[in-house]
Amino acid sequence: MLDRFSLSLPDAGITALRGPSGCGKTTLLRVLAGLERPQSGTVSGISPREIAILFQENRLLPWRSVGQHLTDVLPKDRWKDVSRLLELVELGSEASVYPPALSGGMGRRLALARCLSLPARLYLLDEPFAGVDRERAGRIMDRMRALGLPILLSSHEEDILSMADRV
Repeated sequence: MLDRFSLSLPDAGITALRGPSGCGKTTLLRVLAGLERPQSGTVSGISPREIAILFQENRLLPWRSVGQHLTDVLPKDRWKDVSRLLELVELGSEASVYPPALSGGMGRRLALARCLSLPARLYLLDEPFAGVDRERAGRIMDRMRALGLPILLSSHEEDILSMADRV
């Protein structure tokens, strides 16, 4: 449960929310995304329409290939970005593969790529590296940081938290 919580985010970089399961990390992300209303208080400075969110569940469509998951959300003039987005999450050679053939970590990385393909002023990532090994997560976080986007992620994994710009 969140009580007397205040948060200001920088214009770029990776900010991590830390805490044990059940402390309100996901609830905060859902409030920021406009999916839940706070019992009191306000969210200011950003509209839910300016936010992209990665849920804890991958929400992949088994009948759409890896590449199609991105072209489904990208405007046609940005389909050329599919390869770059897949390389960002280390799925560059998997564009024609379907989700049932992916490992859990690969599915998570696909869901992350799909989220990052959306135009947003703030990216909310709920446990983005579940099932992803530490070294790979570190490389992906470095690439995400280089994008110069504001990212707020939740995690209870110390390895992930230690790689964020702010905790």
